Amino acid sequence: MSTDPQPEAGASAEVPTCYRHPGRETHVRCTRCDRYICPDCMREAAVGHQCVECVRQANQGVRGPRASSRGQFAATPVVTFILLGINVLGYLAELADRSVVDRFGMLGEGYIHFGQLLGVAEGEWYRLITGAFLHSPPGGGSLGITHILFNMWALWMLGPPLEQLLGRTRFAVLYLLAALGGNVLCYLLVPYVVGIGASGAIYGLFGAFFVLAKRLRIDPKGIVILLAINLVITFSVPGISWQAHIGGLVTGAVIAVAYDRAPAKHRRAVHIGAPVVTLVLLIALVAFKTAQLTT
Repeated sequence: MSTDPQPEAGASAEVPTCYRHPGRETHVRCTRCDRYICPDCMREAAVGHQCVECVRQANQGVRGPRASSRGQFAATPVVTFILLGINVLGYLAELADRSVVDRFGMLGEGYIHFGQLLGVAEGEWYRLITGAFLHSPPGGGSLGITHILFNMWALWMLGPPLEQLLGRTRFAVLYLLAALGGNVLCYLLVPYVVGIGASGAIYGLFGAFFVLAKRLRIDPKGIVILLAINLVITFSVPGISWQAHIGGLVTGAVIAVAYDRAPAKHRRAVHIGAPVVTLVLLIALVAFKTAQLTT
């Protein structure tokens, strides 16, 4: 509360004073409400100055860091740390037992162990998720240890800001659905190839980050350039599953749009409904492909 003295008796009534501090002379007006404001009440605006009340009213319609999804703000990226830990543990399991990839890698249908027919089409649906937590072992394929190093670096860079924007539950759902979406596209197009890696989920984070960055007016050029470079690598380096990358990218972007653009009146319903509908659609595609392979 201000303790500034009132104007002295007999002072000229024509001298303008601040509307919040009547004892202070000023000739500056708010560019929105046209009231006189003193230096303590001035707030920089795009043109001129505004009073504190006009700034407060304008800020009520501006989205803050959580506004894109209206999710619970996550100060500590717990889910990101957990996902990093699971991927590292999966990699250590591979080093200890090379058969882990055969038993848990993404495979639609194929013969691996002594002529035994294995894969998602044979009832091993868990491969659609477990394959996303395994990576090429050292010396394995054209990627080797760089496979897990790049994916974990990308998760470390993209995970915390997205988890803070979306909240832990929404972020975890987006990550897992992107991983599932990437493996489902692999199942549809290359069911006889063993696939491993978190790349589908990582590309889902790329797509989500672009959607949220654009909405929050954050310059998306850096993420676009990085995504473009990775897409070039995806289609030019042999041994990389472009199906997982594209499937994860599309799934992540779709879920992020649903989170961010949901109408205020139906936000909770959309935030729950969109992932559920996406999951049902992916399951239906898997069931359709399974029927084809087993007929």
